[in-house]
Amino acid sequence: MTRPTPPRGLHHITAIAGDPSENLHFYQQVLGMRLVKKSVNQDDPATYHLFYADGDGNPGTDITFFPWAHAQPGTPGVGVVERTLLTVPPASLPYWRQRLESQGVRTEAPRAHFGEPTLAFSDPHGLALALVEAEDPFTFTPWRASPVPAEHQIRALHGARVPVRELDPTRRFLEDVMGFVHLAEEDGWHRFVLRGARGLDAEGVERGSAGAGHLLDLREAPGEARGAWGVGSVHHLAWTVDDADHQVRLRDAVASAGRRPSEIIDRFWFQSVYFMEPGGVLFELATKGPGFSVDEDPEALGERLILPPWLEGHRTQIEAALPDLGPAAVSEPRA
Repeated sequence: MTRPTPPRGLHHITAIAGDPSENLHFYQQVLGMRLVKKSVNQDDPATYHLFYADGDGNPGTDITFFPWAHAQPGTPGVGVVERTLLTVPPASLPYWRQRLESQGVRTEAPRAHFGEPTLAFSDPHGLALALVEAEDPFTFTPWRASPVPAEHQIRALHGARVPVRELDPTRRFLEDVMGFVHLAEEDGWHRFVLRGARGLDAEGVERGSAGAGHLLDLREAPGEARGAWGVGSVHHLAWTVDDADHQVRLRDAVASAGRRPSEIIDRFWFQSVYFMEPGGVLFELATKGPGFSVDEDPEALGERLILPPWLEGHRTQIEAALPDLGPAAVSEPRA
C-alpha cells in the first residue's frame, strides 16, 4: 500500500476540565484565547464542550475542554499526555512570565527544550501547559478583544509530550503510518515531527528549527504505571486532514496497521475518526472544514450555546442541565 499523505499538523487538543466558569476565565481572560464555540459534548450533552482558539478559530489553534466538575483528577502515567505545548511569538516569554505571575499563576524557570525557549505552568485544574517560542506554524488571526496584545497572543498548538511504556511500537506506527520522522533525542525525550512541517526538507531532514504545530515528544518509561483520564488531563490529540478523501486514505492505513479506527463521525464543524496509537494515546483525524463559522456569524463566535442539528430538538432540556457561564467576551477592538 502506498503511504498516504501525512496529516497537516495538529487540528485541536481536547482536555478534561473542572468547573466550566473557572476554565472560561483562565483561557479567555488569562491566556487571552477566544471562545470560538460554546457547545456540548455530543456523547454527553449535559456537559459543555468549550473551544478556545485564535480570532477566527483556525485549525491548529484550538484547545477544547469537556468540563466534568465532579470527575476525579487525572492520573499521570504512560499513555497520558504529560504536557501540552502552545506556540507563542519569539521573544515573548518575558511578557508571558510577568503576565502569568501577575495573575497568580506559578511558572517554572524558562528553559530550552530541543533548543526552543519554553515556559512551563499549569492551568487551575492541573493541566500541564508550556508556552514555546517559535514562528507561526499555521494561519493565525489575532482576537481583537483579547486582553493580550496581538503581538504576544498564543499562535497555535505547538505539540505534546507523552511517556510510553515501549517506544518502538509507537515509533514504527508514527513513521510507517502517520508520516512522522524521528528528528532528535534530548534528555530521554524523542522528538517526532510530521513530514511537511516547516523546517524539514522533502526527505524529512531538519533545515533549521522544525516542527511547531506538527510534533510529538515521546519518553520511554518501562517502569511507570498506566495513566488515566480525569480532570487536568488531555483526552485526545486531533490531527488535521485536508478532506474526506485524505481522511479515508489515512483511516485505511490505520486499519491496516491493526489500530481499529472508528467509523467517520460527523461533528458538524469537522468530520472525525478516532483510534488508539500503540502507546495508548487517543488520536483523532479531523477534517479542516467546514469550520466554526458554518453555523455562526464569525463576529459572534462563542457568544451563545450552539448545538448540532441532531441535538437542537433537545435544547430546552440541555440548557436546563448546563450551568450558567455568564456573558462571553465579544470581538470588539482593544482600547
